[in-house]
Order: sequence, then C-alpha cells, then structure tokens
Amino acid sequence: MKLEKLFTDHPASVNESYLEHMRMSAGFASSLFAAGFCASVHALFPFLFVKTGSRIITRLHTTMVSGRSRESVAGRDAAWQSLSRAQQAFDSAAL
Repeated sequence: MKLEKLFTDHPASVNESYLEHMRMSAGFASSLFAAGFCASVHALFPFLFVKTGSRIITRLHTTMVSGRSRESVAGRDAAWQSLSRAQQAFDSAAL
C-alpha cells in the first residue's frame, strides 16, 4: 500500500481532505478532553458541571454520526467491510 493512501483513504471515505479530517479530529479530541475534565471535576464535586459532559458528548454525536450524509456513512461502512479482520482489530484497538 502506498504511504499516501494511508493518509488519504479514510478521510476520503468521509468526504474530507486530509487537512479537513485533521481539523475535525483535533476538534473532537479537544472536546473529549474538555468533557473528560468536566466529568472528573463532577466526580469530586457533584454540584459542578452537572450536564456539561453529556452536552458535549451529545453535540459530538450529532456532528459525527447524525450530521454526516448517508453516502459518506455508506462509504465508510463499505470501506470497513473491505478490511481484513486483522486490520479491523488493529483499527479498533487504536481507539
């Protein structure tokens, strides 16, 4: 497999360029860090950040899953099915 394809296949499957995908993923990561921080503080001080973590997760779900077009989801699912079991396991473990 060409090195370039490693960086472009997945972003293309969700109708994004490499840089667009990087920007989206970095945004998701920062939101998840914020949600984790809020949940950690809430664990110690239950009167703080009562709904903040769940609001962030709901917004991310809407953006990532509900907000994507059916074509990009179908393309992603088809691409996932074309991977070998070993590649699927590695991709899942990288989460």
